[in-house]
Order: sequence, then structure tokens, then C-alpha cells
Amino acid sequence: RSNDLGKEATIMLTFDADMKGLYEDFFPVVWKVSKFGRRVGPYRAHATYTSQLAFSKPQVVDGNIIDAETSVKINVSEKTSLTEANEVYHFSSPDSGTAGVLQAVNNTGAIQDIAVGFMSPGDLMPKPALYFNGVGDGSHVTAQFTPVLRAYITSDYEETAIIRGAIDTPAIWSQDLAGLAESTTWTLKRDLATGRYTLVQA
Repeated sequence: RSNDLGKEATIMLTFDADMKGLYEDFFPVVWKVSKFGRRVGPYRAHATYTSQLAFSKPQVVDGNIIDAETSVKINVSEKTSLTEANEVYHFSSPDSGTAGVLQAVNNTGAIQDIAVGFMSPGDLMPKPALYFNGVGDGSHVTAQFTPVLRAYITSDYEETAIIRGAIDTPAIWSQDLAGLAESTTWTLKRDLATGRYTLVQA
């Protein structure tokens, strides 16, 4: 939320914490984009994260993940297999896998894109958080997903966009969502002297 910010600001949320292979093997996906007005008065934006992770076969149009053809809920230390029959894709029910990571094996006979994300209340398909493109047949995606969310002040991205390179503005906030209470409120503030933005817990 914000109140009397004094300048219009667009806040972008994404899971782009420092991970081995980021921007090489996989790419973060924009989760939320919210605009806060410059006019006097309060503004609000809501975001709901759940810890139920999922793999999906994303549909990508112009660099944005617009939907998924299929998905499967998965937990840490489990693995699943993506197969294809008559142009219909299917993830197998998860089995126990490598400790501490999520794995998806591409057994479709062709190169595929795979995303890892989380289920969102009321949505049939998961929200993508990390995008793996060009996964070869017989290859597997291994994700060690920690829900470290970062906030940026930038209007360069839209929701569900695949971020192909490091964001050129520093994050104003970083938080491991696993360590937060079930419901928290954060206030966006702007320092009038420096122009810097901060997010502080209300």
C-alpha cells in the first residue's frame, strides 16, 4: 500500500534471487505489476502466494507466459515426467526424487519448455515463477526453489513476462516468503530528499 506518495510509481515483483544458472539455464517470470498513483490519498495492491509448488508446460506468446497446457502439483524431493500422446501433454503423478529439489523429466520425444511455479487460490493453472526453455528429450529440469521475492520500481515489464537478463535497477526489497506470517502489509514510501523508494512492514 502507499499513501501520499507524491509521484507515480510502478512496483514489479519477481522471484529472481541469486540462483546458480539464472539467466542461463532458466529465467525468472514477472509475478505482479502494480501502479501506485501520485495523487494525494491511499493506494493498495494485493498479492497471494501459496507454498504448493507445481510444474507446468507453459504457452509462450511474445515473451509472455499466457497460460499452461498442463500442470502437476509437486513437493520438494519429488520428481515427475512429462509425456505426449496425440498432441496431448501430461505430467505423471510425482514420485520420490532427489532430496531438496524438484525434478521434471522431458519424455515427450522433442524439445519442450517447462516452468516451475506455485498454485494460486481459485486458479486452475499455477503461477509461473521460473521458466526453463529448450529442455531436450530425456533431459530433466532440476529446481531448488526458495520463495525469495524481490520488489523493483520499474515500468519496463508486464505480468507473466519472461525476464531474459538482469534487471537494471536495484531491488528495493527482498524477502523469503517462507519466513513471513500468513498475512502481512507493507507500505511503499518515497524519500522526498533522495527520491529513493522503500517497502516497510506496516
